[in-house]
Parts: sequence; structure tokens; C-alpha cells
Amino acid sequence: MATITTPVARLAIPPTARKLILLALAAAILVPLANAHWDSGSWPEKLTIDLTKPLTTASDWIIDNRDTHPLFLYFLGYLSNGVVIAVRAVYLILLAAGWAGVTAIAALAAWRAAGTRLALGTAAAFLACGALGMWVPTMQTLALMVVAVLASVVVGAVLGLAAGLSPRLDRALRPVLDTMQVLPAFAYLLPVVLIFGIGVPAAVLATVVYAAPPMARLTALGLHNADKEVLEAVDSLGATARQRLLTARIPLARKELLLGLNQTIMMALSMAVIASVIGAGGLGDRVYQALASVDVGAALAAGIPIVLLAVVLDRVTAAAGTADDEGPRFSTRAYLGAAAAAVLVALVGRAAGRLDWPESWTVAIAAPVNDAVGWMTDHLYTGVPVVGGTADWAGRFTTWVLDPLRDGLQGLPWWAVLLLIAAVAWPIGTWRTALTAVLAMSAIGVLGVWAPALDTLSQVLAAVAVTLVLGFATGIAAARSERFERLLRPVLDVFQTMPQFVYLIPVVALFGVGRAPAVAAAVVYALPAVVRITAQGLRQVDPAALESARSLGATPAQQLRQIQLPLARPALLLAVNQGVVLVLAVVVIGGLVGGGALGYDAVFGLAQGDLATGLVAGAAIVCLGLMLDRVTQPTERRAHDSRKGA
Repeated sequence: MATITTPVARLAIPPTARKLILLALAAAILVPLANAHWDSGSWPEKLTIDLTKPLTTASDWIIDNRDTHPLFLYFLGYLSNGVVIAVRAVYLILLAAGWAGVTAIAALAAWRAAGTRLALGTAAAFLACGALGMWVPTMQTLALMVVAVLASVVVGAVLGLAAGLSPRLDRALRPVLDTMQVLPAFAYLLPVVLIFGIGVPAAVLATVVYAAPPMARLTALGLHNADKEVLEAVDSLGATARQRLLTARIPLARKELLLGLNQTIMMALSMAVIASVIGAGGLGDRVYQALASVDVGAALAAGIPIVLLAVVLDRVTAAAGTADDEGPRFSTRAYLGAAAAAVLVALVGRAAGRLDWPESWTVAIAAPVNDAVGWMTDHLYTGVPVVGGTADWAGRFTTWVLDPLRDGLQGLPWWAVLLLIAAVAWPIGTWRTALTAVLAMSAIGVLGVWAPALDTLSQVLAAVAVTLVLGFATGIAAARSERFERLLRPVLDVFQTMPQFVYLIPVVALFGVGRAPAVAAAVVYALPAVVRITAQGLRQVDPAALESARSLGATPAQQLRQIQLPLARPALLLAVNQGVVLVLAVVVIGGLVGGGALGYDAVFGLAQGDLATGLVAGAAIVCLGLMLDRVTQPTERRAHDSRKGA
């Protein structure tokens, strides 16, 4: 008699749950072993490495041999002198052209790239720099920018070409470029100052280190993404490798190259302000001095020209990158006539002896702005009925959010922090993702800065939470209303181009010093990117899906919740990732206004010439940024990025 057997249905375990179960089993085995060998509280002292002695030895060697060693005399010395000569030459050319000549030439370049409207805006921006009494500092910053951007473009293009032509070199350069971009400026300003001293050379070279990676990345990306059919056609004509590169791959990568130029200019301008700490001069020095004295009016007077320069340079380079390839927008005769007119304006200004901006044409805004800030401080800082003042808000945010979050993280056993990171990273990625995040966090403990790193992490988490709430809400509103999006665009432009230092001054005036002002500045700095990415992701949702939902009677709220947000998930995750990176950058700078933690160590190391403290804090910040990047960057985006760069 035959027996009838029925298959036993196996319990299907979702992949995420399977990963968490495996992680729990690993924890059940490893945690008792960790407790048996090391304390279960903060990071064990036995697992730390003290780098103070070797870094101090290296610092002493640099100081002792800076004036005698052949490396400094015959290479770094010549490099330093070359930078000084180049910046000085550009500065003298700008001064010789005069305010009228520089304005006319800048307007001509903008007209050539994007037409009359941008040319008028460019002229107005340069005239505003003079009207604010910042013409000479603006020319100093512009001279530094020209040299730094040219050097960054050359270095980045060479690295990008090498990476674009060699996949092996591309893989080797990727972690180096990641480190260059994540490493806080204060950390690598210190070794640059030790080698080159305070002044322009150190500022230019620090700017190159900071601004070259985007050019390298986008150059490599453009070469990788060149149209394969065009390349095959060039190969069929018998072109050599050099001809193939010059006549096909580089022209096909034109948009990526110009985008790299755009990003390099933006980052160089941001770094030019930070480099004022080591003697860069110009507008950045004015902002830094205003920060030291909490002079909001003077900071705004120097910050506005920086924003105007950033907006103009961003628009001109973006227009050049998106211009069509059908031919020149204007005739050659028109170009020659405009160029002749610009030169004529410069010559007339020089003949009239009007090279410097007339003192009588300046508008002093520092006093009115300081009066307004004084009024806000008197009426909003404290004692406001019902809602309380800004100082009360800062105190409550510190007491109710920052302190519990910091104490909670620092109170966890070290292995619990690592398990928590793995539990967050593995479900959204792979085991490699989780392992990278855990190793990055472990490296922070090995460096001996576990407690300050958790303090910085608490500030980042609090700032990211506030940024995402405000950013998602504003991005959703911008995606649903074109009028609101148009009104919001110039505000976001200003916030995105404002140097990081400038944000610190008004928040200090309103909130005082401490961790809360650092968090507030980080929120304002990161918010525009989150808003833009969120709005763009929601607008790019398939219209057919929305139309289908509307035909079924879905309300706008249901469409948003059930259709738009799920379909825009990749863009929202990218917004989270970018928000984390930008918040971390400003929280570190918040060490200047009492943010403490790793930011304070980096600033203290620079101020005291303490290479060990500054570099260790910088390395810890890199590890923290790497961990946060892996935790907030899903597998599908990393796979997409690797396919683009392959």
C-alpha cells in the first residue's frame, strides 16, 4: 500500500532577519570572550596604540631640518617660492587691471559662457564686492583661487587620467581620494604649516589637497563612461592609443571635466576661507578675524563677497558645462568687439587713475548689522515670554538631547557599540559593509580617542536627525509646489555657497558657545543638499504610477506615502548619506565655538603645533566618516557607483 507523503513547508526567513540572527549568534559567542580578556566598559587600554612619541619625533625632525635638509632646500623651498611668485603675479595683474577692468573682463567671460543675463549678474556681483569695501581682499582671494584652482585641476586631471586608463590604479586611488575628502581641513593644515610655515604657500597647497579629488573622480568617470560605439569607430580607423585619448575619450568626457572644474572651484573657495587660519589673507582672513571677535557685521561684509564669487563661478562653469556643442552662441565679430570693449574699459580706468575702488562709493553695513544683531540678542537671546529665548533653546537642546545621547553612547560597552554598528550596516549592505564599518570604529578605539569620538558622533546624530526632519518636509513641499520651489532656490543657493566659517558667527551670537551652536551651524549647512536631493527624487517618480494612483481615488497624502516616497527611496537614502557627510564637516569646525570632542582636538593641535593631537583627531574623524558613510550608503548605490567607475 502506497503511503502519501506531504512536503513539509520550510519557514521562509527574510534576508534581513537572517542577518540579524547570525549577528546575534556571533555576539553570543564573541561577547563572553571579550569580557573574559578585556573590560566591558569603555575601550580597553590594552588595545590602544600611543602615537604621541613617533608623531612628536617626526614633528621635531621637520622643525630641525626645515632650513638645512636638501629636501626642503632644493624641492619644497622651490615649490614654496613658485607658489608665492604665481599668487603675487596674479594679484598684481588684477590690481593693474583696476576695478573697472576686472569687472569688465569677468562680465565678458560670463557673457561668453552663458549670455547677457549672467554677464550683468557677474558685473553686479563684482561691483557689490567693491561697494562693501572689500575690493582689495576680494582680489587677494581671487589671486589665491586662480593659482589653487589651476594647480588642483592639473593634479586632479593627471590623477583622473591615470585612473581612467588603468582600472587597477583606479582601485588604488579610490581610498586615497576618499581620505583626502573626508580628512578635516584642520588636520592636514598642521603638517602643511610645519613644512611650509604660515603664509600663502601652505594655504595654496592645503587647498589643492582639498579641491583636487573631485576633478580626479569626475575625470576618471568621464573616461570610463565614454561612448563605446564611438571608441570602436575610432579604433576601426587605426587610431593609436594617444590619438584615441585626445580625439575621442577626452572630448566625450567634456561635461564631466567641466563639472569637475565646477566642483573644484567651489571646494577651493570654501577651503580658501578655512586656510585663512594659516595666513591665506583675503576675505577668509576678514571672516576669521570677525569670528574671533564675534563681529557679525564685519563677518557679513566679508561673507557676502565670498557668496557672490561662489555663485558667479558656479553659474559660469555650470553654464559652460551644459552648453550645447552646435557651435558658438555669438559671432566671432561679437566676441572680438566685446573683448576690445573690456580692454578699453581697463585702459580708461588706468588712464584716469581709478584702479582702486573709490572710498566714497563704499557702503558700511557692519554697524547696522551689529545693531540688528544686538537687538536680537537683547530681545531673543533670553527672557522671551512663553517660548523662551534662543539661549534657552540651546540649553534645553543640550540638556534634553545632546547630553543624554552622548552619555548613552559613552555608557555603552565598547563591544555593544560595535555590535550596534554591525546591526545597522549589515541589513542594508553586505558583510563587507558591516566589517568595514566595525573596523573603522575599532580603529578609533585603537587610536585612543574613543570617548571624544562618541561625543562627536552624538552631535552628528542629533544634527542629522534635525536636518532630515526639516529637509524632508521642505523637500516634499518644494516637490509639490513649483512656486515654492522657485522661491526657495535662491535661498538654497546662498546657503550652499556660504563658507562654513560664516555660519558659526550668527549662531554664536544667537545661541552662545557650546555644542548646540555647532549643531545649529551643521544643520543650516547640510539642509540645502537634503532639500534639493529630496525634491529632485520625488519629482522624478514615474508619472504613470501617480496617474494610476489618482485614477483609483488616492488622496495626495496617500500618493505621497504609498507611491512617491517608496519609489524615491534611493534619492532619500542619498540625501541621508550627504546630510551625514556635510554635518560631520561642520560639527568638526564647531570645535572653534565650544563644540569640543574631536573638533576641539583638531583645532587645538593646529593652534599649538601639536602634530600628535591634531593628526590623531583627524584620523579618527576620517574613520568616523567612513563608518557613517558605510552605515548610510545602501548596497545598490555602491554597486551603481562601482559600475559607473568600472
